[in-house]
Amino acid sequence: MTEFKAAHAAGDDWKSACLAVLENLGRLGPQFTLGFVYVSESIGGDFSQIHEALRAGAGIQDWVGAVGFGVCGLTPGANAAMGQGPEGGEYFDQAAIAILVTDLPREDYRIFQIGSDGLAGFHAEHDSWITEAQPPLVVVHGDSRDPRAPDLIAGLAEDCGTFLVGGLAAFTSPRSLLAGTVTGGGISGVMLSSRVAVVSGLSQGSAPLGPVHHVTSAHGNVLITLDGQPALEALKQDIGFESESEFLRLAALVNIALLLPGSDTGDFVVRNLTGIDSKRGYVAVGDRVEPGGRIMFCSRDHDTAVKDLRRVVANTAERAGSAGKGALYFSCVARGPNLFGPNAEEVRLLFEGLGSIPLAGFYANGEISNNKLYGHTGVLVVFG
Repeated sequence: MTEFKAAHAAGDDWKSACLAVLENLGRLGPQFTLGFVYVSESIGGDFSQIHEALRAGAGIQDWVGAVGFGVCGLTPGANAAMGQGPEGGEYFDQAAIAILVTDLPREDYRIFQIGSDGLAGFHAEHDSWITEAQPPLVVVHGDSRDPRAPDLIAGLAEDCGTFLVGGLAAFTSPRSLLAGTVTGGGISGVMLSSRVAVVSGLSQGSAPLGPVHHVTSAHGNVLITLDGQPALEALKQDIGFESESEFLRLAALVNIALLLPGSDTGDFVVRNLTGIDSKRGYVAVGDRVEPGGRIMFCSRDHDTAVKDLRRVVANTAERAGSAGKGALYFSCVARGPNLFGPNAEEVRLLFEGLGSIPLAGFYANGEISNNKLYGHTGVLVVFG
């Protein structure tokens, strides 16, 4: 039976954080083989030293992980530091570490890095294992500084026919990824064989303000017309307002959902509304938009995000059944206390839906689900 253990802790520096997280983890048996580790950006420059300390202190040789803008965790039976509540914690702007360890057989996982040689080198090294293991899920961490990361994510998912989960590391550290060794550039992580029971869920945390609009003209990241009318007019109709000042206040809370072409599930990625040209009626988006595409204006607020996360956690837990033994969570840096509030409210919602389960995660610069890079989302992974 597969076993998972988790721990999270903060300290004055990487050494004290590392000592604290190892103490919270407790003594491990020799059967533990694989660890996931996430460290906060304030100690991202010490990732190599943290890696070596964890290998020595936990007795686990195989580690994967990333530097996050913050980290989070659930440790069954523990008391979180800094009064963040029983078991769960979220850490920002301090030296902090969250880890999840497991005793998966070594033949059931494969650590990888995809760097300067791209997917060709990956296939040469791992294709024989992929053919035998048929991995249904891959945990992926990407380098925010590398513009190739989105294409590598899509290419890996397509080439391997597998589902990807994970996130982009904080961009403050040039060596922000760990996959056997600490490195930077490209993407890296661990593939899990078909013998590993695992399910995932994606929380967008958004609610449509109006109907789906067809992009009738656009240029770059600027929506010019929607359904044949100025994009700004469509936005105003969807928001509904009584004064121009109220419109400007409400528009600051609006995001734009770009519906994914070819999706039969209504899937979308959410991007920021980055500007309004009131004279010409244009609306700017935090991504490229194309004529012929489809978009929705949507709201993302505390109540909507809470409701959606509860739904996704409940659905994921139901699919995992009573067999859920461990979990990973990848959330946007714009979520956490910025959206859910202080006192580890986002992690409390995970605890509410999953129960007392070992969990580790980080706050990312973009979240990975299936073959896409998202924003403002939470990606939950539950192991059976």
